[in-house]
Amino acid sequence: MRVIAIVNQKGGCGKTTTTVNLAGCLADEGASVLVADLDPQAHATLALGVDPESLDENLYEVLADPEEGPCLDDVVLPIHERLHVAPSGVILAALEQRLADDHPEARTRRLAEALAGVQRRYDYTLIDCPPNLGILTLNALRAADEIIVPLETSHFSIQGAHKVLETIAVLADHVGQDPTVRVLPTLYDGRTRFARDTLAEIREVFGDLCFDTVIRTNVTLREAARRGVPIVRMRRSANGAHDYMALAAEVAASEADLSEAREIVVEFRDPHAVDVRIAGSFNGWIPDRGVESMTSGDGEARVWRKVLHLEPGEYQYRYVVDGEWRPDPTNPNTVPGGQGPPASRLVVR
Repeated sequence: MRVIAIVNQKGGCGKTTTTVNLAGCLADEGASVLVADLDPQAHATLALGVDPESLDENLYEVLADPEEGPCLDDVVLPIHERLHVAPSGVILAALEQRLADDHPEARTRRLAEALAGVQRRYDYTLIDCPPNLGILTLNALRAADEIIVPLETSHFSIQGAHKVLETIAVLADHVGQDPTVRVLPTLYDGRTRFARDTLAEIREVFGDLCFDTVIRTNVTLREAARRGVPIVRMRRSANGAHDYMALAAEVAASEADLSEAREIVVEFRDPHAVDVRIAGSFNGWIPDRGVESMTSGDGEARVWRKVLHLEPGEYQYRYVVDGEWRPDPTNPNTVPGGQGPPASRLVVR
């Protein structure tokens, strides 16, 4: 079972829309899918046609008391043959207080342990996270193998995106996970030059971390949510259905064998530097994320070695030297940076 958390601490960027409609499209293509609604607002539950007020139990009971409470199977509801939901409710907002006295590590494992009991039943679990970074999101990050960050095509969302990815990386490290993170452009209106320019900037900044699929603004997505069905089951001809079917195909294709990854070693020398990190399109521009780092020598002979595991392709990167972003002084191949100094260009063949 692949567990994918849809995360962004910013609201209104399409988390729930992506969770519900990606789940619907994956199920439509024959996969067995569970939607785990971790947002106390229960929007994913509602968007799948379930009234949270009508339920006696939801994910709160599963996570609050694993010993005496119901198991996940007891609260899961079928939406149709291959799509199920583990519903939410406003009571889920009380979980952090309920677990306040638990060991910090134990209280972030609740969802992962619950999902372990159903992992043979589903091909995918998609987790709809709340727009904050509390105990519920920490549980999602602990359980997830992959993270999708919906990013609306607006100037302010790009400004905050690096912070979001950096925060996710810190939290994932805190709970001992290293999930794959990808960015999904959403709420795109290709009729405006601003949106087209913003999408180009998102692709430049995030490189291979950005999905090829773009989710266009589409009123039918809101209509489907109001009717309580994924868009693919309401109107397959709508742009929103086409976009999420494309995303589902891209997500499914990402299971491809990663055995082609190469080990690439880059070196940086500066006798005056104290801290040297590397950031690029291969790690979401988060310094040293997913990078093996080694230091040797002293003074003029001091060398920082960065070991990268990269599939064939083209990448951009910069060093972060004592907090200052710099291109690689030993690499003459550079490209203009959207923000800051030029970026160094690396081609893995």
